[in-house]
Amino acid sequence: MKKFIYLLAIITSVQISAQRIGELAPEKEPEKFPEHSWGIDLMFGEGGFGLGAFIRKNFTPTITGFADISISESKDEREVEYVDWYGNTFVLGKVNNVFLIPLNFGVQYRLFYDILTDNLRPYINAGIGPTFVVSKPYTTDFFSAFNKAKMHYAVGGYIGLGANFGISKKNLAGINIRYYYVHLFDKGVENMKDRFRKNFGHFYLTLNLGIMY
Repeated sequence: MKKFIYLLAIITSVQISAQRIGELAPEKEPEKFPEHSWGIDLMFGEGGFGLGAFIRKNFTPTITGFADISISESKDEREVEYVDWYGNTFVLGKVNNVFLIPLNFGVQYRLFYDILTDNLRPYINAGIGPTFVVSKPYTTDFFSAFNKAKMHYAVGGYIGLGANFGISKKNLAGINIRYYYVHLFDKGVENMKDRFRKNFGHFYLTLNLGIMY
């Protein structure tokens, strides 16, 4: 009986000590990342490859403001690319190449700030701003065709879902899936013969590479 009482006393004292240690051990504070960052966006979408740049500022641990600009090609959904006998590609009925240059200002909100580790920082983001739409004659001589390019003006924006990775305080790496929507003010641009487009909608998978400071 005495042995049982001694054993019970030892177990109770161990439990009390463990509870005290648990109470004394503080939770790990979230990592504090630099407020400013800038970098480039590598974009892969329905129209092909795009390239962009961004700047960001953290207002709070969960809210970040940003501005970004990019350039990418927009193709008509009816475009079908063919290859001739000599290996050259062409699109029947295509009149112009169209490029989108959106300048967006927006907000990024970090999700699950108190739940997930800092190594994975998911977020949602949205931006809006003016978009410059450039159309140039469809030709095999790519650069000389820009002498006949026309500028169109539009308004647009995007919504996205993404995440930043790693706990580096210098290098920024992330991925973002975005849906862009653009509306032209004039009659539109002619990608394919007699088909004018006033509205553009594209998904892009965007890789973000930058520097924090």
